[in-house]
Amino acid sequence: MDVEGQADRRAASVAAAIGEPARARMLYSLVDNRARTSTELAVIARVSPSTASVHLNRLQAERLVSVVRQGKHRYYTLLGPHVARALEALSILADGARPKFQPATPDGLRAARTCYDHIAGSIGTSLHDRFLKLGWLAASASGNHSYEVTPSGDRALRHLGIDLEAYRSMRRRFAFGCLDWSERRFHLAGALGAALLELVLKRRWLSQDLDSRALAITGLGRREMLKHFGLSV
Repeated sequence: MDVEGQADRRAASVAAAIGEPARARMLYSLVDNRARTSTELAVIARVSPSTASVHLNRLQAERLVSVVRQGKHRYYTLLGPHVARALEALSILADGARPKFQPATPDGLRAARTCYDHIAGSIGTSLHDRFLKLGWLAASASGNHSYEVTPSGDRALRHLGIDLEAYRSMRRRFAFGCLDWSERRFHLAGALGAALLELVLKRRWLSQDLDSRALAITGLGRREMLKHFGLSV
């Protein structure tokens, strides 16, 4: 078996996928780790939606992007940090700079809001990322962006007053990443996400707008999130 030859052909195939200008624009728009729809990627790539679909299928086939289905939408992200590193290395060779993601979400909703019964917005995604970094959550073997609470997370969340067994017994997914429509990153959803929202509202770390989904962080909330999570909001 010509293993070296197969590796060469594989590298050439990946390079060809990246090398097409429309596909390159799509890939580089995803380097910021925020998901985008095929419609948005079509605009970025300056191609028709049908052509964008063909390009995205090629990028999936080359294991450069992955897709998350949420409701009626399909969101695309880079398959992993190794793809981002490869693209960044190519940018260094090309001496290029990429524009940053600019959401068009109203400020009042982007900072924090409810998404069903959990916290969304920049605060929601920050909490999700912080819990992973602290090692309180770990990816579940079931996949689908599901999480399990680690022993250290179990102790920390129980200390906060969250009855994990009660939430685990609910007939719903326990904890998973929900793709945030303004941040295009994941926030924490499921029974655990609902428990977290209930906690911060009860303790008045966040206050809820009566006429919208908007949430506002309080002075107490800023202090307590820094104290308990090491999170500066």
